[in-house]
Amino acid sequence: MSLPSISEFKPSDITTHTDMLESLITQINKDLNMFGITINSEIDKKTAYEQLLKEISQNIEYLLKTDSGKVVAILYRVDISEKELLVAGVDLTNYSHPEIVAHSIIKREFKKVLLRKYYKGA
Repeated sequence: MSLPSISEFKPSDITTHTDMLESLITQINKDLNMFGITINSEIDKKTAYEQLLKEISQNIEYLLKTDSGKVVAILYRVDISEKELLVAGVDLTNYSHPEIVAHSIIKREFKKVLLRKYYKGA
């Protein structure tokens, strides 16, 4: 099975390439643990994107209400620019603000996992 494109992320990439799901969850937890967010590793492979989106967006929504500075720090840690969020907001019109942030986190973390896999020659 070939690897998905790094430049064009689709949520279906996660369910199509379930072999990378564990690496994705590990990467997300690595970057979000310092902010008190831990993603459950018991995720159904068929609905992985939806579960990750829900779990991360709930945490982002909570942080936006209680400590929005942490959300800014998360975006910096994960390496998501304001421009990327604005573009995602235009593309994802049916998503709430926390869901847009969560989608952007999933997308960026998936790219990190893919890059690692490409450079390892897998």
